[in-house]
Amino acid sequence: MGLSELMPLIIIAVILIALAILFTFIPVALWISALAAGVKVSIFTLIGMRLRRVVPNRVINPLIKAHKAGLGVRINQLESHYLAGGNVDRVVNALIAAHRANIDLPFERGAAIDLAGRDVLEAVQMSVNPEVIETPFIAGIAMDGIEVKAKARITVRANIDRLVGGAGEETIIARVGEGVVSTIGSSTAHTQVLENPDSISQTVLSKGLDSGTAFEILSIDIADVDIGKNIGAILQTDQAEADKNIAQAKAEERRAMAVAQEQEMVARTQEMRAKVVEAEADVPLALAEALRSGNLGVMDYMNYRNIDADTDMRDSIGKLSDENDDENNEK
Repeated sequence: MGLSELMPLIIIAVILIALAILFTFIPVALWISALAAGVKVSIFTLIGMRLRRVVPNRVINPLIKAHKAGLGVRINQLESHYLAGGNVDRVVNALIAAHRANIDLPFERGAAIDLAGRDVLEAVQMSVNPEVIETPFIAGIAMDGIEVKAKARITVRANIDRLVGGAGEETIIARVGEGVVSTIGSSTAHTQVLENPDSISQTVLSKGLDSGTAFEILSIDIADVDIGKNIGAILQTDQAEADKNIAQAKAEERRAMAVAQEQEMVARTQEMRAKVVEAEADVPLALAEALRSGNLGVMDYMNYRNIDADTDMRDSIGKLSDENDDENNEK
């Protein structure tokens, strides 16, 4: 087979390869779908998307949906949002939902919400259909010392204008919990809370707790109220126990001081007795000195001895009389 005979086959093969590359690089089917939907997209725009590493169907399909929904979204907006790392399809769905619900949501705000990490479609749905947030049991103590536990249900609606930079559900729950605790704490008795639980919701709702958050509080309903411990009685018992321990410590301190003082007096008594014994020991020396110096005669000394003996005898008789009296009393 000659070269002239193979040339048509080669040309056909080259054309097929070129068409395969062309249809692979240029999404012709997507371009046709856009034209059929009434969206004017140039084929060179699709080629430019390929060169800018943009997946064309991620932009063209949401553009077709937006055009059919009557939204004036431009292809450059969608492409720039895709290049910024956003979810173009979710933003367009959110814009369509907001348009159907008569909610003012420009593309720039929806793109900002999406780039901030929030689900813009969920936010729009939550703005149309409010969500109920249930808090755990929040404990507060009334003025009479009784603990009151309350569980609240918070009906919130997403605030599109404050969705970027606004606080989340945790802040709402914390603020409502703080309001419930302060309301219970300002009640003079726990029976007031049990009789009028709606006073908690009215007081908390009037404080404007949704300021600075991404939500708008529609209502706060007290779902359950329960009685906890008698905190006042527990505190009084603890205080009484502490006072008792302090009194016992002070009494023990006084007892220890009394014992120390008693021991000190015993020591002083022994000291005085020692001084008396020492003084008595000086008496014989003084008598001897008086005898040697002639100040005391022998007869004087004998008289002194007789008096001393008489004194001892009287002491012995006195002791015997005391013993007899004790025996008679016992009988």
